Amino acid sequence: MKAPVVPPAAQRDEGSVQTPSAWVAEEGPHCSINIGMRHDSEQDEPAACGILLPDVVQHIADAAHDRYRFDEADTMPAIIDSLDGELDEPTSDTEGSFEHGPH
Repeated sequence: MKAPVVPPAAQRDEGSVQTPSAWVAEEGPHCSINIGMRHDSEQDEPAACGILLPDVVQHIADAAHDRYRFDEADTMPAIIDSLDGELDEPTSDTEGSFEHGPH
């Protein structure tokens, strides 16, 4: 398994929390999500996710530019178009269960 590097800020901050993790395994996407941190502190969980996900998209575009010299002006819109298409017409069903562990 190839795991990404933990960001230095997350390594320094004892209170850091990993939220979404995603893998491609057995020919499909698999996720682990630490949800409820905002809700438990009476904040707007969906709004917090709406802030986090675009940040992830921006980091993907930045990494694609840095590693493969993809044009940043083209990469973000391409990701967003693909995301919109997948939300409108998913290429696969979302399956699985949710395990409730400590948070």
